[in-house]
Amino acid sequence: MKMYLNKYSRSFLAGMLLLVAASCKKEYTDPSGPAADAAVSTPNALTDVAVGLQNWYTANRTSTLYTSIATASLLTRGTYVVNAGNADEGQLYAGAAAVQNTNAVVTGMWAVSNKIIFDANRVLNAASSVITEPGYASGVIAYASMYKALALGNLAMFWTHVPDTIGVNVPFITSQEGYRKAVRVIDNALTVVNANAISAGFKANIPAGVDIVNTLYALKARYALFAGDYDVALAAANQVTAYSTFNYNSLITNPIFTLVTATNNIYQVVDSAMGLPVGLQPDLADKRVPFYVGIGANPRFRVKGFFTTTTQSIPVYLPGEITLIKAECYARKDDLVNGLVELNKVVTKQPAADPFGVGAGLPAEVAVTKDQLLELIYKHRHIELFMSGLELEDQRRFGRPVAERKRSWLPFPFVERNDNTNIPDDPTF
Repeated sequence: MKMYLNKYSRSFLAGMLLLVAASCKKEYTDPSGPAADAAVSTPNALTDVAVGLQNWYTANRTSTLYTSIATASLLTRGTYVVNAGNADEGQLYAGAAAVQNTNAVVTGMWAVSNKIIFDANRVLNAASSVITEPGYASGVIAYASMYKALALGNLAMFWTHVPDTIGVNVPFITSQEGYRKAVRVIDNALTVVNANAISAGFKANIPAGVDIVNTLYALKARYALFAGDYDVALAAANQVTAYSTFNYNSLITNPIFTLVTATNNIYQVVDSAMGLPVGLQPDLADKRVPFYVGIGANPRFRVKGFFTTTTQSIPVYLPGEITLIKAECYARKDDLVNGLVELNKVVTKQPAADPFGVGAGLPAEVAVTKDQLLELIYKHRHIELFMSGLELEDQRRFGRPVAERKRSWLPFPFVERNDNTNIPDDPTF
């Protein structure tokens, strides 16, 4: 699979063996643990399952965070594989037909995302009957819904179709329907939270850094935008007033730093163009470039941004993403004036004005037509959200030439295809 072996690669291999065995039927039981019913039969047990979703999503090489960032950046030419021994990332870097149905990164993203949905469903199905305190129940429901929406959204970003449910021989829905399903999951959570505010007792159980309600609105804005529901996306973006991070510590470390930046063994940034073509490449004065791309001797360009220390937090979403969602919604609704206003909030922002230090510090852009404005929004999304895992969806949505990417969609893993007669055909590119 790869030559770099440490505690993370060993856990990756062990985890993949378990997940591959389970992912065909999407029945994620642990023979060494409690029975499935017992695992969600008490408030504490439900809380443990819900809180554990963050670890699945964010920790180690098995995480959806690692696999989505690696896949999107490699397929959109922002990064390259340093060591050919990393065969699975190497397939993604080669792209097209080189990406096999057995690719461990692809299979891992599929399996872990479905595992998150499976566990979130268990929590959501049991919470109302098991937890009697309304504010605590709303917290459990909202938190599990947040990760279910993230998992659904990630599947929809990389596959033409996604499973409609969890079980045996499940049917599939389109990627666009997957985004809308993620929004419905979020809407249900917001309804519950608006009826009963999340209790302090539940908030004390979750990892620091996550503002649940603001994250739900931010994800609703993201996935409604991807689904083309611009009024819904704009309204949700206008509700976001605070920001969330995935936090790390000495035991659960920032996976991109630990596996990529620190080792210089798997992949690195191609150059300061950040994968953008001539005509859209960053301005030489753009302060986001030195934020995201380190300059050194060997290699010349290095991963930087939110991946520079063992315990560095990774934003769940950036302020700039929310502003650019507003800009794109206005632009696609033919309101070029407000679209340009929102875009230029990002373009002219100084790093010191951003809670995460992401700022271009450039003069305002000028756009006369809708196409010009959308192209500028695409450019600044790519720079502002570099290595966020969103790049591939952006390239498709903005109709960028296929030459700018190495695949548009991923093939379906054999662990699913071999056991599900409903699975769609693999995309040709």
